[in-house]
Amino acid sequence: MRGDSRLSRMLHVLIHLGRRKQAATSEMIAKMLNTNPVVVRRTMAGLRERGYVQSEKGHGGGWTLSKGLNEITLLDVYEALERPELFCLVSASDHPGCLVELAVNEALEDARRDAEALLLSRFATLRLSDIATNFDNRLSMLNLGHDLPGFDA
Repeated sequence: MRGDSRLSRMLHVLIHLGRRKQAATSEMIAKMLNTNPVVVRRTMAGLRERGYVQSEKGHGGGWTLSKGLNEITLLDVYEALERPELFCLVSASDHPGCLVELAVNEALEDARRDAEALLLSRFATLRLSDIATNFDNRLSMLNLGHDLPGFDA
């Protein structure tokens, strides 16, 4: 099963939008994400419907934030993307009448549900401004000449 990177990608886009003074076109965002502008417009539509971004057509148009980064949580973005699958763990269905398989599937599903609830409750506490602050701190460290863990100059 292939992973879904829409949440990560849209968080990336929204933080960039929060840093820009001018609108970003779908083409600019598509280039950043290495995708098609149609995909960007389709994905951003859910964020626009929820009031997190707005778009203007024509010369000088593009996407801008409608709310501040401190007003948007990870949970907000996750829900605007129609709640993509968080885990790719799937139950076996090779032997639907096997009581062992049923017990295993039930245990796995219970654990997955608990993990998802915990993750979503954490998403609700994280604001995009928290991520942007993390970026600012990393940038500051680089500007001061400090090496960041995992960063190869």
